[in-house]
Amino acid sequence: MDFSYLEKNLNVESKFSCENPRNSEKVTNGQSCTISSDIVSPPYSNSNPMSDHGHPATPIREAVSQNPMKEISIDDSYLPPHPQLPKLEPPRGRRVSLEELLHPPEKFTADLMKFVRQSGNAISKRISVLLENDNDDDSKKKTIDDDVTEFKISGVKVLVKMKTEEEIRGRITFFSRSNCRDSTAVRLFLRERGFDFSEINIDVYTAREKELIERTGSSQVPQIFLNEKHFGGLMALNSLRNSGEFDLRVKEFLKEKCCGDAPAPVMYGFDEESNKDVVVVDEMMRFVRVLRQKLPIKDRLLKMKIVKNCFSGAEMIEILIDYLDCGRKKAVEIGKRLAKKHFIHHVFGENEFEDGNHYYRFLEHEPFISKCYNFRGSTNDMEPQSAAIVGQKLFKIMTAILESYSSNDRSRVDYMRITQSEEFRRYLNMGQDLHRLNVVELSTEEKLAFFLNLYNAMVIHALIRVGRPEGVIARRSFFTDFQYVVGGYSYSLSSIRNDILRRGRRPSYPFIIPFINDNTRHKLGLQKLNPLVHFGLCDGTKSSPVVRFFTPQGVDAELKRAAREFFQNGGIEVVLDKRTIHLSKIIKWYKEDFSEEKKMLKWIMSYIDANDAGLLTHLLGDGGGSFNIVYQDYDWSINN
Repeated sequence: MDFSYLEKNLNVESKFSCENPRNSEKVTNGQSCTISSDIVSPPYSNSNPMSDHGHPATPIREAVSQNPMKEISIDDSYLPPHPQLPKLEPPRGRRVSLEELLHPPEKFTADLMKFVRQSGNAISKRISVLLENDNDDDSKKKTIDDDVTEFKISGVKVLVKMKTEEEIRGRITFFSRSNCRDSTAVRLFLRERGFDFSEINIDVYTAREKELIERTGSSQVPQIFLNEKHFGGLMALNSLRNSGEFDLRVKEFLKEKCCGDAPAPVMYGFDEESNKDVVVVDEMMRFVRVLRQKLPIKDRLLKMKIVKNCFSGAEMIEILIDYLDCGRKKAVEIGKRLAKKHFIHHVFGENEFEDGNHYYRFLEHEPFISKCYNFRGSTNDMEPQSAAIVGQKLFKIMTAILESYSSNDRSRVDYMRITQSEEFRRYLNMGQDLHRLNVVELSTEEKLAFFLNLYNAMVIHALIRVGRPEGVIARRSFFTDFQYVVGGYSYSLSSIRNDILRRGRRPSYPFIIPFINDNTRHKLGLQKLNPLVHFGLCDGTKSSPVVRFFTPQGVDAELKRAAREFFQNGGIEVVLDKRTIHLSKIIKWYKEDFSEEKKMLKWIMSYIDANDAGLLTHLLGDGGGSFNIVYQDYDWSINN
């Protein structure tokens, strides 16, 4: 490249001139000025008299001559940039001199050539890889069957296999109930044969029971349908299975396309119309609406503490007297009824409701309410259902979830499918029925079954919502921070296990104090401790008992069955030659709920098989010989 012209022009003395348009005087800058008469506006000049920054726009005029490097004219009306605008800075790095620019060093040339060579090699390699992928795709297309169609969607490859005439085109549907032995037998049979089926649990989808009666003339379950044709119940299934004609019969029916007369599968996100009229507005709501609007709810300083969102009993009484035009005694009675129905609570739990300078707050203003996972922005103001009915609904819907989305032995649970199920969505909706539930009215058996079922349901919800806890600190937070509001108060997994089922005993995590500032849970705690409750509670881990749900009328027998299954499936192991007994760590964590070692082992003997019971009897009755108890490692991995 010839740089002679550039050197010649750089050495030429530059000449600038500025002319003041007001007095037409020429001002020089210590240099000679030459003004060209041929001046034109640049093609990018703006015709708007105002610039983008609010200053008058001044066109920059360039001198046009035969040699543009020699003569440049700048209008004197040019304004300097605004002082607050950022200043121009020289580029970072080492400055390149003119000598280096005109005569670059040999190292720079070598590096440049190396860069070009490496870039060329990389480009060539990438092209060869793309060509190989295209060849592989062509070979794969040739190996794909003719009945497979390939789609390519922005990085997603989808293979769709078209159905043949011999493949199943119909649908198997059967009606069931929760905890029904015959329904379980039909479900297991269809799973073992590998048939896809649609199950309609009429305990969950109550409106479908009417359809079942219309189709079969009875509400008895199970009832199986092949497309729109009624196949029968368990007896019809057993007769065809014993004769070996079931598979042939099913394939004949299911070759036909399912028509519109077949029972429709359950749809996600749709509630029955019959359930929408069941809810009744609470009779106390007319008072609650007025109090929410007129009460001076604010933060106050009480007992050296700042209590938020509270009001005094006297303020509430005055508003009720003014609204109802009644006496003070009647207003106090209304306040007690509001507290009994858990619309309001004393800020320190000292009394139900009294007139005077006692301070209360609404349930939706409780500090714990935002941490409760069954709270969706507002409390349930409908008339609370009976606690026994809600407990029955809880049992039915969670049993239906467990039967549909767990393994046959209940040891593994498909949490992903539960998340996407209509049954789980309805369970979440049912969680709002717990807000102001009167749990005190439950009997001992109903209370035991209710809190066992609630604990296991909350564990499933917690694993879906917050995931599996990792580490000791996360596990403690998992059991204490995941809470529900039940009957106007908050309950965590730890409080249900320790405060209710264990009668307020200290938990395995010693820093958690039971019954913290809440005497109400003492009323709900079981009067007698039953150590079998530990085998009915599932923590969602592989070493915990399998998940199950209990009925009030059979809770004692069901807990004994749960303990028997737990010990017979690895909860205890007796090694006679080493005189060692391996026990689950659950026994160690809650050892105060069991008797001393020998009495505890004798108690366990009634729940283990005959072989282990004989070995254990030999160790205990061997002339007072010593034996060792070793606690097994606990597997915290999720039972997924």
